[in-house]
Amino acid sequence: MSFASAHSFSKKTGCTNHETVAFFCDLCGCSTSSGSFGFGTLSNANFVGLRYICQSFESKAGIFSNSPVSKETFNTVQLWAQVPINDAFYVTANVPYQDLTRKFEGANENLNGIGDVSAIGWYKLLFYRKKSKDATAVDFNLPREASGHSLQFGFGVKLPTGKFEERLADNVNPGFQVGTGSVDGIFSLGYNYGSDKIGINTLLSYYLKGENKNDYQFGNQFSYAVNFFTVFPREKMNIMPFVGLSGDVYDSIRQYDETLQDTDGNILNASLGSELAVEKLIFGASYTLPVSQDLFGDNVKSKQRLSLYVNFAL
Repeated sequence: MSFASAHSFSKKTGCTNHETVAFFCDLCGCSTSSGSFGFGTLSNANFVGLRYICQSFESKAGIFSNSPVSKETFNTVQLWAQVPINDAFYVTANVPYQDLTRKFEGANENLNGIGDVSAIGWYKLLFYRKKSKDATAVDFNLPREASGHSLQFGFGVKLPTGKFEERLADNVNPGFQVGTGSVDGIFSLGYNYGSDKIGINTLLSYYLKGENKNDYQFGNQFSYAVNFFTVFPREKMNIMPFVGLSGDVYDSIRQYDETLQDTDGNILNASLGSELAVEKLIFGASYTLPVSQDLFGDNVKSKQRLSLYVNFAL
């Protein structure tokens, strides 16, 4: 896997260096954090880097229009990396630090600490086509060239390295937690296409949530995302603006083998952003707003989220 720098772009062969990079479900160790954050970078780079994510929510504690509202801000800083094993296999990993703030009826509450560490192993399947100088000729001995299409299959795990506090589970938004306290499985499938001018990244992921030591189990989660991007090559850089849609579907939370009412939900988001690749540095930014949502009986509202990152290609 090579770095998609400005110097590796070719108008003749096209740009096939775009991959799905998925980091990960439960970014803030909670069920309201979007697993469809995937596509942290459009460049096919093996890297180490830092990403900052800011999410905001409003939670209404009551059924009336004048019921008190809690305002929550989730700040996450992630140390993340993509490391190759060989041409077909690679591993992604993520270590988050959480800083969560909740304002309710004049009082402030703050949580911070290491969140849940995640890792995924990936298998990449590339598709090729035969080269041919004569479109009417058929020669099965001709060398192959990359078609720009690929599939990725991922299997991973999220570990309970972040602290889970049972007292916070009674909040309207029980996702106000540094961690889930559970071991979760991650299963992903991605499809990508990249040419010399445009590309598309898609990712489907399912998160199988485990039960923690408090007999508390966040609902299983299905996440999906699609990004459309274009490439503007320059002499010493690549500029890649993109737009995308993403979403999450959450099953209900369970505790003591009982399903908790109004703890399932779904959300659909729209995003726009851009990535800049300069030599071995990759800079990226994205801004996301919800298109539609129904979280926790419509008592929790996702407001917006911002993501900024800088990576160094290995």
